[in-house]
Amino acid sequence: MSIKPFLGILPSTWVYGILIALTFVTYSIGEEGLGGLELSLLVLGIAIIKGHLVGAYFMGLGKLRGPWRWPVSVWLIIPGGLIATAFIFSN
Repeated sequence: MSIKPFLGILPSTWVYGILIALTFVTYSIGEEGLGGLELSLLVLGIAIIKGHLVGAYFMGLGKLRGPWRWPVSVWLIIPGGLIATAFIFSN
């Protein structure tokens, strides 16, 4: 399987740039001292997206088929869902 660059840049490089951008977004939210349920859930969602991107592109799970791809997704969704539930019920 050949990896096709988009605009001359490999997909893993695009994903790395996206991870850096999302990290900057969450850092900026924290530095501004912003809060509230919506922003907390947004930061949690960003963390889940980043975890999925790392699993799919840098751990190589994006190329797998069947149940071998699920553990990282389940590991992100279950704790993420429990944390989101805790945030929602605490308000």
